[in-house]
Amino acid sequence: MIEESQSVRVKQFLVGRLAVFAYAVWDPASREGVLIDPAFETEKILAWVGEAGLRVSHVVNTHAHTDHTAGNAVILAATGAKLAIHRLEKKRLGRVWNKAIAKVLGGGGSPAPDLLLEDGDEIPVGRFNLSVLHTPGHTAGGICLFCEGHLFTGDTLFVGGVGRTDLPGGSEKTLLASIKKRLFSLPDATVVWPGHHYGETPSSTIGREKRTNPFLAG
Repeated sequence: MIEESQSVRVKQFLVGRLAVFAYAVWDPASREGVLIDPAFETEKILAWVGEAGLRVSHVVNTHAHTDHTAGNAVILAATGAKLAIHRLEKKRLGRVWNKAIAKVLGGGGSPAPDLLLEDGDEIPVGRFNLSVLHTPGHTAGGICLFCEGHLFTGDTLFVGGVGRTDLPGGSEKTLLASIKKRLFSLPDATVVWPGHHYGETPSSTIGREKRTNPFLAG
């Protein structure tokens, strides 16, 4: 799926056994782009990047769980991009356990990040910026990324669901507060691009999730 707006293009990839959504987000004028959570099927993602003629400046992980980071090493080696993740996720990213799980799932371990992100940081992509929203709850350093009506939610918010909170660093109270206070303050027309394909559709909107998400409606 490719979505177009005035100056932002979005390509959604469904990859791996865990139905992970990875994304390419780019500026069509400069052909500069970023990859968000390119965890699996890296050959497919890189082939598409080459065909599209994109220059990948950053790989951004919404959090450090292996199912979102297992493709980092391959993508970074092929593109020369910089790796960015929230500062609270840095230690988890390099753990031996993460690398072991990644191999089982068909990926690999991740190198250390080049950029440690904070809430409010902006990642330049050609003529626009990706704004970093710190949305803890699924993990302590989970983030969402926003630009020009597009919101990449990782494992914070799904179509008709929310991220699990029973893993280390998770908190249901914190997650729901992140969604309701941070994400639901965005315009209703904002497109929600989730981190997994668990819903009936591959994307949603903030307005739709307010009305119909059984974890959040009302």
